[in-house]
Amino acid sequence: MEAVQTMNTPSFDTVWALVKEVAENQKETAQQMKETDRRMQETDRILKEKGAELNNQIGSLTNLFGDFTVGMVAPKLREKFRDFGLIFPKSSPNVVIEDRENNICLEVDILLENGDKAMLVEVKTKLTTERINKHIERLEKMRKYANLHDDKRAFLGAVAGFAITDEVGKNALEQGLYLIEPDGENFNITPPNGNPKEW
Repeated sequence: MEAVQTMNTPSFDTVWALVKEVAENQKETAQQMKETDRRMQETDRILKEKGAELNNQIGSLTNLFGDFTVGMVAPKLREKFRDFGLIFPKSSPNVVIEDRENNICLEVDILLENGDKAMLVEVKTKLTTERINKHIERLEKMRKYANLHDDKRAFLGAVAGFAITDEVGKNALEQGLYLIEPDGENFNITPPNGNPKEW
């Protein structure tokens, strides 16, 4: 006669103890996940605060450097443009035009003027194609503003930068703008290809 094998069935108490242990482990895991989530949210908050603080510092530094750049370029600009037959007796930094009635608002880093012409100079630490395009828009706004106020002067454009790639410089010249670049402790002005564009 064959021996009958019996399986040991766990008792109710054993199963109940196992269920309680699993429940405790799940509760512990949930608490750990909650704590991890809280820490991640806190880290994210700190990173956002530090990022905003860094952006503010960079913005202030860029503005300071921009003001410094305008301060370096402005004094000798009229003298340099004289070499191209452009006599500007008046030079004004940081000119703001706000014509809310006609929705024309613009800022000019340096405005050189005489009775017949005015030169709008945009000065940037790093000159880009986007900034050239914005300067052209600025010149178009200036023309519109001048037309509304019976100002018949021709407007010319120039862009200056400490960091200018060959491609960006070529673009500025092709757009009919004067290009102002550093040269040691001084700077050079390159006239645009063909005749300078007038607005």
